[in-house]
Amino acid sequence: MVGSEYNQIFSYEELREATEEFSKSKELGHGGFGIVFKGILKDGRTVAVKRLYKNNYKSIEQFMNEVKIISSLHHPNLVSLYGSTACSRRELLLVYEFVPNGTVADHLHRPRSSKNVLTWSVRLSIAIETANALAYLHAVESPIIHRNVKTNNILLDDGLHVKVGDFGLLRFLTVPQGTTGYVDPVYHQCYHLTDKSDVYSFGVVLMELISSKQAVDLSRRKDDIYLANMALNKIQRCQLDELVDPALGFRSNWEVQCMVSLVAELAYRCLQPDREIRPSMKEVLETLRVIEKGD
Repeated sequence: MVGSEYNQIFSYEELREATEEFSKSKELGHGGFGIVFKGILKDGRTVAVKRLYKNNYKSIEQFMNEVKIISSLHHPNLVSLYGSTACSRRELLLVYEFVPNGTVADHLHRPRSSKNVLTWSVRLSIAIETANALAYLHAVESPIIHRNVKTNNILLDDGLHVKVGDFGLLRFLTVPQGTTGYVDPVYHQCYHLTDKSDVYSFGVVLMELISSKQAVDLSRRKDDIYLANMALNKIQRCQLDELVDPALGFRSNWEVQCMVSLVAELAYRCLQPDREIRPSMKEVLETLRVIEKGD
């Protein structure tokens, strides 16, 4: 292992040992372009090791250059990329900061959701911290479009603070851009994603936080399969109360009702089919902060 704490070059052997030879028991999950394993390095650090699917990248040189750029980014709400294996190897492994408390999707839709820890104030904080991370990516010297904003890529630490993962690398991979239910509908017309595409995806995340419903659910009626469509229709018909998770106290707590309504209005703007009408991520962040203050 060489280099500073960030942008390190790890040996394949060290990472194989750290993950107990990529043991099934160490698997944290499967992503769109690799399998993630929990590992413990020789220096004692617990890390997440992403093993990319073979031949899943267009140009290894471009990809490794992007790894170098991303590992230089530091923000409290972004997952830190420590480094990777050397580009001379046929199999690429990425080494990330380990985030222990699962994803927002886990807490909204899977077994963790039964613990009911995501109160409205926590959900609003998650929205603000996620927007903060995305606004930072859009504002760096060479702006970075996340390209795959979704609740599965928003991780939570032990204090339920956000760490956004899987940013920046998608354009160098031979995988579809974005995820069904979150991807900007304009993408299917021009196959081009912009910062406003991230805004659209974030609008879907906001509606998930409000409703606790999944972005795509085939068991819902035809017009409601996609949460984005469902949300636009409900808001247009002034039926927001039918969409909000009852556990949030929307009908009984006037303050929650006001804040949820304002966040839903913001999500509605983010989900507009015309990219030009959508706010920037900076504007989204500023609006959420005003809502949180109760102004």
